[in-house]
Amino acid sequence: MIEERAALRAAVRDLAGGHAARDGFDAGLWGRLCKEIGVAGLTVPERYGGSGATLTEAAVVLEELGRQLTPGPMLGCGVLATHLLLRSGDTRLLPGICAGARIVAVAWEGSGSAADGLVSGSFSDVLDLAIADTLLVALPTGLYEVDPRSAEPLTVDTFDPTRPLSAIRLDRVPGRRLGEAAPIRDLAMVALAAEQTGTAERALELTVEYVRVRHQFGRPIGSFQVLQHRLAEAYLRVQAARSAANAALTGGGAEATIAKIHCSETLRAVAAEMVQMHGGLAITWEHDAHLYLRRAWASARLFGQPSDHVTRLASSLLDG
Repeated sequence: MIEERAALRAAVRDLAGGHAARDGFDAGLWGRLCKEIGVAGLTVPERYGGSGATLTEAAVVLEELGRQLTPGPMLGCGVLATHLLLRSGDTRLLPGICAGARIVAVAWEGSGSAADGLVSGSFSDVLDLAIADTLLVALPTGLYEVDPRSAEPLTVDTFDPTRPLSAIRLDRVPGRRLGEAAPIRDLAMVALAAEQTGTAERALELTVEYVRVRHQFGRPIGSFQVLQHRLAEAYLRVQAARSAANAALTGGGAEATIAKIHCSETLRAVAAEMVQMHGGLAITWEHDAHLYLRRAWASARLFGQPSDHVTRLASSLLDG
């Protein structure tokens, strides 16, 4: 199994490595990832066109895509949407997702209602809406399939250009009830933590590469002990984040919350060091350092701010 995951990691890295994050979503790349590697159907049973693997394999893909800041629907469609569809019992859309022929967005951060086949509500942080063929709306009354073109877009300040988020309003739009809507917050946090770990690891690697070649006072700046200490601290942070993310893959609950908190804070810290050690180069549009910093702050607030999760975790631990 370890060898298979290593091969999966290498395959995703080879495919995604040649595509620049700043170019936005690449439909051709996503199609190849789905057809050649099967990333969208990793957790989907084989009878629906998937691989029948586990969340651990999906986490490997998320980590690798996070390293490259690859824009795409792996998190929203390949993890959240497939989970919701499997749990709802309506598997009709799964073969298309697995083949890369259908992209499904999920609206679940917000509130809404459904009556007489019509869905209403307001939702934020909708992933992949602009490229989606189908929109799933998760409500207390069930999971509904909606035409994404019927959603009214609301103004959103897009801080991270590599992962556009949408806010939408639905006003009595037709929706087909697929079944019950399973809770997905823990799953979302675990998947995001895996991605953040990959992003932090790559940000650190790029920084180490830079301080080895950047000279100041006649020597590489990486030879300065104060920078070595800061990089060592960043390395320890990344390894601890990986441990937290891996523990959450099988734990859920408190482990998912801890992973969300720790991986968010780690990525922000490592991205900040990346900018600091790259100096003026980091704030140029041509360099990717600012993209890693933007991803760090944008993903930290996705699915809830770390500080909010700390408060909830503390309350749950104190209560019992």
